[in-house]
Amino acid sequence: MIHVAFGSNGGRVSEPPSGATAAPSVPPPPDPREPVTDLFTRREVTKLLGVSDTRLRALDRAKIVSPSGQRGRQRAYTFQDLIALRATRELLEQRVRLRDVAKAIGALRETLPRITRPLQELRIVGDGRRVVVRSDTGSFEPLTGQMVLDFQVEALRDDVVRLLRPETSPTRARTAYDLYVQASALDENPATYDEAEELYGRATRLDPTLAIAYTNLGNIRFRRGDEAGAEILYKRAIEVDPRQPEAHYNLGYVTLERGDARSAAAYFERALEGDPRFSDAHFNLAMACEQLGERTRARTHWKRYLDIEPTGTWADVAREHLKA
Repeated sequence: MIHVAFGSNGGRVSEPPSGATAAPSVPPPPDPREPVTDLFTRREVTKLLGVSDTRLRALDRAKIVSPSGQRGRQRAYTFQDLIALRATRELLEQRVRLRDVAKAIGALRETLPRITRPLQELRIVGDGRRVVVRSDTGSFEPLTGQMVLDFQVEALRDDVVRLLRPETSPTRARTAYDLYVQASALDENPATYDEAEELYGRATRLDPTLAIAYTNLGNIRFRRGDEAGAEILYKRAIEVDPRQPEAHYNLGYVTLERGDARSAAAYFERALEGDPRFSDAHFNLAMACEQLGERTRARTHWKRYLDIEPTGTWADVAREHLKA
């Protein structure tokens, strides 16, 4: 993403031979494609759920969903965290108020520790009037209100396997996603742009559907001053994943810098369709609206920005615009 300038027991044991001492029954080694006990970085969560890094940080600050695991020295998301994030995304897409989302997810998180087999036990559904968590131990309603929330947790596991744990042959040390992760650690340092660009290129050749790799490759092109090349890559990302907020946002940013506020506003709106709490998109959409003379619309997005990011330099900028 371009940052505003002005703003990824019980195995069957054979009977021992007669007279032999039975070995203790131990669980089989975990399936490498089974993610229930995995830990996930913010980048992996962004790829898996389509939730922007901006939103993840905002949810963390608001203590709605925070990474509860630890990978080395870094905080990481557990599979239970992914369940809560998936539920949060669905609630926000239904335009549920943030404080109600916080109540629902807080109640859900209280239930999750009691769920020992989430893939088998847990299902989150909506009946048009309420959210209900159904498990082997009964039903659980964290929040009432008009919303639709219906997904099986097992489907989330399948998405993790498909997107973050692709099958590889023993002789292939790197997959497209492995390359993407390597490149992500290098793509903001001018000294390593070349290496990151080469890695992203290899990733997209291995997996032409890896949309986020096109977006990040476009970011490198943009930082190098190649706006036309960046725009091509952002559009390619959208072809692969029409809902990706970052690609729409970046196209809006490039277009706004070019002076086409109306086209930029349309891109920012698409970014917000994919991520209604994408704070930078609200900020830049407000800027575009002011350039178009749409003051009322601009004020709406200044206020939404402040709802999400109430402190900091850009929050002060937003308040100044609201005073004007």
